[in-house]
Amino acid sequence: MSIRRIEVGPRMSQAVIHGNTVYLAGQCEDGATIGEQTTAILAEIDRLLEAAGSNKSKILQAIIWLTDMGDFAGMNEAWEAWVDPENTPARATGESKLASPDYKVEIIITAAID
Repeated sequence: MSIRRIEVGPRMSQAVIHGNTVYLAGQCEDGATIGEQTTAILAEIDRLLEAAGSNKSKILQAIIWLTDMGDFAGMNEAWEAWVDPENTPARATGESKLASPDYKVEIIITAAID
């Protein structure tokens, strides 16, 4: 079975497709608030899923890391405005340090492709 990589860099690819599944790298974006960062990340997820031939209705799993669980409600506000309510994925959210102290949230997605 073939493997296709999207936006390949020296350290990682932004997406990897194997069979009918796309795996996105963890997405972080700039923004002053948890809502701004989450909204920007979700737009990037939409873009990468489209490049892979998928969309948010086909998300199988989301793993979300917050630097502060106190931001859980703010992240969820942006998430719930974006997620397909008829096709919500399996999801886990935890607290962790991220690659930059400026990042408040990182989202990792696995999705199906038709």
